Order: sequence, then structure tokens, then C-alpha cells
Amino acid sequence: GFVVEYTGQILTREKADEKGGRYLFDISNRRAIDGTNRKNIARYINHACRPNCEVDIRKGRIFVFARRKIKAGEELNYDYGKEYWDEYIKPHGCRCEKCQEVR
Repeated sequence: GFVVEYTGQILTREKADEKGGRYLFDISNRRAIDGTNRKNIARYINHACRPNCEVDIRKGRIFVFARRKIKAGEELNYDYGKEYWDEYIKPHGCRCEKCQEVR
């Protein structure tokens, strides 16, 4: 079921590239949502290699849905994708539950 919407200002690809940062979420090859505003509570959902949520982009809006029943107190997470992984996670190592079990 539906969990939360990732919200923020819609930027052109050029403006998003100028701004940079971790909270930019591509909604097409021409636009991104800038989720840096703290009112965007979806920005606090972390990456996981075995996620309990998934993202669905519909008509320029980003919706987060549960992939399964989530227990009270369980951290919400979804796969951030290869581009984000390569730029921000890979250099420091993944800290998701699945990857911590391997260590």
C-alpha cells in the first residue's frame, strides 16, 4: 500500500545538475524533484539492497509503496538506483541491513 509521496520543487535537468546534492530525484530525463525541504519526510527513507518499499513515478509525482507488510518500528527503505549507488554509496560502502549481515 501507499506510504508517502516524495515532494519538492520541480527543476529542469540543467538546474538540478547545477544544484547537485543527494535529495534530487529524477522524474524524467528532463526534470527532477528537489527534495531538500525538511517538510518532505520521504527524504528520510534510506537505501537498501533488499528494500521493503518501492517507488512509482506517475505523472511527474513520486510515490513510495510498501512491497510487503512492514512491522511497527521497522525502517522504511527502497533501492536508490545505480546512478546514486555509484556516486554516493559505493565509495563508502553500503550500510543497509543486507550488506551489514555480510560483514
